[in-house]
Amino acid sequence: MYKKIFTIAKNTFTETLRQPVYAVIIVTALFLFLISPSLAMYTMGEDNKLLREIGLSTLFLASLFIAIFSASGAVAEEIENKTIITVLSKPVQRPIFIIAKFLGVAAAVVLAHYICTIALLMAIRHGVQLSANDEPDWTVISTAAAVVTATFLLSAFFNYVYDWNFSSTAIVLLSMFATLGIVFLFFIDQNWQFNPRNNGINALDVYGAVLLLFAAIIIVALAVAFSARFNIVVTLSVCIGIFLLGLISDYTFGRFADTQLWARIGRFLVPNLQIFWISDAIYESSEDSEITVPLKYIAISATYAVCYTTAILASAVALFQKRQVG
Repeated sequence: MYKKIFTIAKNTFTETLRQPVYAVIIVTALFLFLISPSLAMYTMGEDNKLLREIGLSTLFLASLFIAIFSASGAVAEEIENKTIITVLSKPVQRPIFIIAKFLGVAAAVVLAHYICTIALLMAIRHGVQLSANDEPDWTVISTAAAVVTATFLLSAFFNYVYDWNFSSTAIVLLSMFATLGIVFLFFIDQNWQFNPRNNGINALDVYGAVLLLFAAIIIVALAVAFSARFNIVVTLSVCIGIFLLGLISDYTFGRFADTQLWARIGRFLVPNLQIFWISDAIYESSEDSEITVPLKYIAISATYAVCYTTAILASAVALFQKRQVG
């Protein structure tokens, strides 16, 4: 059983990385991270806080769309193209198929989220230039340029010599070089000095990205569940609707939960994505007193995400059991 799950999940992960929309969303997110310091420079003293919120919003939306399109491509398209018949005739039980597809798509989302998180940390490390006299952080700029250049050249080389898929190779290499880049920036400051205590990388931003990853995993499970019964258009619409409801769950359902039955049901069915968003902590922080996210809160949020994901996958398995695929 575990071998079947691993094989299907691995193939799903590989095919997801080869999807053009996967690379397009990542490139778009990286471009938004690149220009985010310029977008956040027109506030009254809250520039860097706005930069962090824009960055986390971009990270959240990128993970959302990657999850939806990847899950739809992994499940719905296989059903429409009838290629799923070959898989299920091995034989592979339907619950194993759904779980393996979820794990493959989730791994692809984790990889994309990881790359975008490093880009976010680089953008925040550079910060907003508050005046014309401020010097750009050439350490960050040079490191980012080196990462992108090395990724592009090596991907082109492997594509030309070994005929490897360019986009999937570039994504994997980008994750590797980006890791080396952020480790380098952890130790080297703006003046190219060894100064890990003043590296501009904040634990709050890392915790915020981790919490958003939990929310993205819930969205992956939702996308897999709906794509097991519906096409990509319906899956996209429903997942975006649940995503928006989840962001305003306390306002939509929470204030009526004590008196209205429909609000209690809605609060139970719709995942509360507000618990993964740390905007309040960002704006309450200052240079003198930095708000931190307790590890206990992260553990509780992770447990919440695991419970919701498990329940959604159980529903997905039930929905897929009676689905006609022949």
